[in-house]
Amino acid sequence: MRKSIFAAMLMGLTLTACTNKQTTNEDMNTTLTLTQEWDKTFPKSDKVDHKKVTFKNRYGIELAADMYIPKEVKEVNGVKEVKKLPAIAVTGPFGAVKEQTSGIYAQHMAEHGFLAIAFDPSFTGESGGEPRRMASPDINTEDFLAAVDFLSNQENVDAERIGIIGICGFGGMAVNAAAIDPRIKATVASTMYDMSKVNVEGYFKGEDTKKQRMEKHKVIAQQRTEDFKSGTYKRAGGVIDPLPEDAPQFVKDYYDYYKTPRGYHERSGNSTDGWNVIGCQSFLNQPLLAWAHEIESPVLLIHGEKAHSRYFSEYAFEKMTGKNPDGKSITVGNKELMIIPDAVHTDLYDDKNEKIPYDKMVDFFTQNLK
Repeated sequence: MRKSIFAAMLMGLTLTACTNKQTTNEDMNTTLTLTQEWDKTFPKSDKVDHKKVTFKNRYGIELAADMYIPKEVKEVNGVKEVKKLPAIAVTGPFGAVKEQTSGIYAQHMAEHGFLAIAFDPSFTGESGGEPRRMASPDINTEDFLAAVDFLSNQENVDAERIGIIGICGFGGMAVNAAAIDPRIKATVASTMYDMSKVNVEGYFKGEDTKKQRMEKHKVIAQQRTEDFKSGTYKRAGGVIDPLPEDAPQFVKDYYDYYKTPRGYHERSGNSTDGWNVIGCQSFLNQPLLAWAHEIESPVLLIHGEKAHSRYFSEYAFEKMTGKNPDGKSITVGNKELMIIPDAVHTDLYDDKNEKIPYDKMVDFFTQNLK
């Protein structure tokens, strides 16, 4: 009986790839409209080829991605050689789109010989899923697994050499994905947030009492009632604008990225009107890193020394290894925490301050995707 149920579950997974402008997702009764012009927040590299692709997760939600392919393709007797490449799936930050940070990471990795995709998670950007601007520890972890499904079936990808990169809030989802899927051979979490931890406790455990949590539950529950009555979902707002003079420095850093030409994108919730108020409800009682201690594959955590969020990576490292890094770079077995001197959270979003350690990531994936 168990075997037949499992087989039936496997049969339900469908994969598609498309480079057309529109792709109809019959399961979700939606149509993805994919922008074909280059609308990224960063310049296109002449070292890679780029195309749009789509694929479905196991919930039938169709995800949109930018694929970056190294241009080092040889021809034999006039025929292009199909070389099996190591591949990397990238997404994040939480509330961003693939035209921002994840695309920068993916393009850089492709410049160094990896086939890389930067994808929009479910309910976000050009990807499917209704209602928009929702989040889920399960579905968004599944998005990574669906990306691995897709990459595993590409003729120019070596299915035994696939890694993932999660940035900011999707760093926690990446670690969660690594804990459940052995096809993921190596994981990088950059400037990570643990979205469960921050929703449950607030920043620095500033809301870490039962009374405070119950108040959050009441507010969200009431908002659900109001949303149902109105037939719409109230948005929480993106990065605050105009920026108060007394805003914390990390809020100013977010503003400097999401609300200026440096990183603004019209499809990014952080740049515009943000998540639905009820969008993160399920993080309140579904801990992302519950099984991080059982991850057998290599994991590299990268964080800025001066990032307000550094403690999330330190917490994740301790969950995986039992060792408290105490603000320092540390390696235990095949788990590593790399602290970038003088870097704040958003320094690892783009190349503005040249803080992203691409060489380290290239070495990490080269060693672990053999």
